[in-house]
Amino acid sequence: MAPASSADMDAVQLLTEDHEQVRQLFEQYEQLVSSDADAQEKQELAEQICLMLTVHADLEEELFYPAARDALDEQDLLDEAQVEHASARDLIEQIQEMDPTEDLYDAKVKVLGEYVNHHVQEEENELFPKIQDAGIDLEALGEELATRKQELMEEMGAE
Repeated sequence: MAPASSADMDAVQLLTEDHEQVRQLFEQYEQLVSSDADAQEKQELAEQICLMLTVHADLEEELFYPAARDALDEQDLLDEAQVEHASARDLIEQIQEMDPTEDLYDAKVKVLGEYVNHHVQEEENELFPKIQDAGIDLEALGEELATRKQELMEEMGAE
């Protein structure tokens, strides 16, 4: 059976799939580091990670978090998520400005992965269950997210 397209997923499914894809990319990066891969290969993968994280953060900040803020009384999780996004964006910018042969390049990608993993755990274990119980039309929001994701990927020159 073929996997569902992004347009067929609800918002939580789409975001969770993004989380899994990025997790796999971070694992691939760790394998490149441990196998002493060349700098260009690492940089290409790091750029892919940075692009996916930027698009994902934009989606959450533009569409998902505002819908969650409207539906949930509890704002602390969303405030923390926004701060975590700012920290990740800062690291992404640092990575994108570096050459992969520089000291700390691999460390910054690793720390970015750790930040993202922490953020994903909070979303999937705390925020998403609350959203699923909040009565939001997750199908409609999923369609909006899928459309906007495609637009952002095209704007950023992704394949």
